Amino acid sequence: MSPSTHWCFFLQYTFISLSGPAKACYKACTCLPDLKYINCSGGNLSAAVSSFPSNTEYLDLSENLLTALPRGAFGALWGLKVLLLSTNNITSVAAGAFIKLQSLQRLDLSGNRIGALGDSFALGPGSLSQLLLSGNRLTALEIGAFRDLDGLARLDLSANLIQLIHPGAFGGVTSLRRLHLEGNRLRVLGTGLFSTLHSLEVLGLRGNPLGSLEPGVFAPLPSLALLDLSFNRLSGLNFKALLGVRSPVAHVLLEGNPWHCDCELQRVFDKLGRVRRISLDDYRELRCSEPAEMRGRAVTEVEGELCVGETVTVLVLTLTVLVTVAASLIMAERSKRSTEAKEEEGGATEAYSYY
Repeated sequence: MSPSTHWCFFLQYTFISLSGPAKACYKACTCLPDLKYINCSGGNLSAAVSSFPSNTEYLDLSENLLTALPRGAFGALWGLKVLLLSTNNITSVAAGAFIKLQSLQRLDLSGNRIGALGDSFALGPGSLSQLLLSGNRLTALEIGAFRDLDGLARLDLSANLIQLIHPGAFGGVTSLRRLHLEGNRLRVLGTGLFSTLHSLEVLGLRGNPLGSLEPGVFAPLPSLALLDLSFNRLSGLNFKALLGVRSPVAHVLLEGNPWHCDCELQRVFDKLGRVRRISLDDYRELRCSEPAEMRGRAVTEVEGELCVGETVTVLVLTLTVLVTVAASLIMAERSKRSTEAKEEEGGATEAYSYY
């Protein structure tokens, strides 16, 4: 959904009182017919009402007691653009639940109890640009979970229990621009996970237990502008993982990870500092967790110390090699001179015997 569309909804539905008082239209609901607005939030509804006017554009069913959404749950609301279903007790969404909502742009299912998506969105709606599923109980994303949502621009899956994302889970959302996976239980990001997300601009992975990043995992994201990896469990960093980001400018957030401050980490940060298209925006906020003597210190504070020990070791080894080579040369030279002296002495003896 474009910024202008957001403002349109904001002006229409936030300041609805400007158009006159709302009227009771259905049980536990208030309506503004001129704005095609129906608000049934907090009405203790236990089932979706399917008899709303077909030209309704904004329907708020949040904070009710809905537990399931069957196929065709909302009838033929062909004009509906915004559907709010947050903070209910929804555990399941049937395939085709939104099949007749062909104008729907924003669907908010956050704060429910959905444990699996299955074929919930197998039949669209194809017009959807925002899908909010934060605060549910999803543990995995299956192949093709969003395959018929090819117009989706924003997908919020934050604050779930997601541990596994199958390759191909995002195969149908090729227009996706914002993907929020913050606050889940992701430990690894599989190869090819983002292979179809060529339009993605924002990838939020904050607050997961990611311990490492595979080389090239972000390579399929040529439009990536913001990568949030803060507050994970990264103790080190694979240079090739971030080098794979090909966008002209990518802002990367790394704060709150338990960095093991050593020479290898410093080398990675030095290399990244020379890659102009990658900006480590919070580099000054990074703190060491290991080794113990550096715990709590800023990476920028200790960066001059991290390779000192290794430099000294290299110098000692180099000096040892030089001394060994010099000693070998000296011994070789002495051996050569000894041999020459013996040869000269032998020649003199032979000459004396002749006379």
